[in-house]
Amino acid sequence: MRFNLLGPFELLDDAGDSYTPQTPKVCQVLALALTSPNKIVSVESFIHELWGDKPPRSALTTLQTYIYHARRLFAQERFAASERPAIVTKPAGYLIEVDEELLDVTHFERLLAQGKQHLDTDEPALASAALHEALRLWRGPALANTAVGAVLGAQITYLTEVRIRATELRIEAERLLGRHRELIPELRALVQEYPFNEWFHGQLIDALSQSGRRAEALQSYQELRRILHSELALEPSPELQQLQQRVLGQPTAVRRERFDVATA
Repeated sequence: MRFNLLGPFELLDDAGDSYTPQTPKVCQVLALALTSPNKIVSVESFIHELWGDKPPRSALTTLQTYIYHARRLFAQERFAASERPAIVTKPAGYLIEVDEELLDVTHFERLLAQGKQHLDTDEPALASAALHEALRLWRGPALANTAVGAVLGAQITYLTEVRIRATELRIEAERLLGRHRELIPELRALVQEYPFNEWFHGQLIDALSQSGRRAEALQSYQELRRILHSELALEPSPELQQLQQRVLGQPTAVRRERFDVATA
C-alpha cells in the first residue's frame, strides 16, 4: 500500500489501483494522521480539524466512529498485506503506524534534501535531476480532493511552501547549467501564478537578458513594478533594481526615484 498526499488524496493497493475513502470525514481523519506518521495526533487536533471551534457534544464518539471505519478500510482484502498500517489508540490521541517510505511526502522531502546537498557541493546536474524527480511527485495541490479544516490547512500551507522552495532550487540548478532559454516558458507561468514572488520575477528578467532578449527583460521588470505599486504601493527590492541597471548596462547603484504610474 502507498499513500499519496501531494495532489488528490489516494491510497494505492499492491496492484497500483487507486482508492479514496468515500466518507469525507474518514478521508479527513486519515489525511491528518498521515501528515504526522508514527506520531501521536491528539484528540483535540482531530476534533478541531473536523469541527473547528464549535464541536458537537458527540464529537468524541463520532471521532471514534471515524477511526473505526478507517481501521476497517485497512482490514479490507485489498489492503490486507501483513505490512498494512495500523491506527493505534494512545492515551492522548491516535497514532498511525506506517512505513514512511510508503508516503509520497517522505519521498519528496528526501529528494529535496538530496537536491540541496548536490547544490551545496557544486553538482547542479545531479541537483536538477533530484529536484525534477521530487517535483514530479506533485499531481496538483496537496490533498486537493479532501475537506480541510484549520489543522490540515496549516499542513497544506507548509507543503506548498516547500514545493515553492523545491522549484526555486531546481531553477537555480538549471541556471547554473546555463539553461536560460529553456527556463523562460516556465518562469513566465510562475510569475503569473505567484505575482508577488520577486525571486521568480528576477529569474525571468535574468533569463531573458541572458538569452539576448533585453527589451523583454526590461518589460518584465516594468510589469513587476506596476503590480507591486498598484497592489501594495511598493517598489521592487534593491536587488531587482540593481538587476534592471545591469540589464540596461548602467552602474548598479540603486536610484531613489519616484514611481511614475504613467511610465510603469
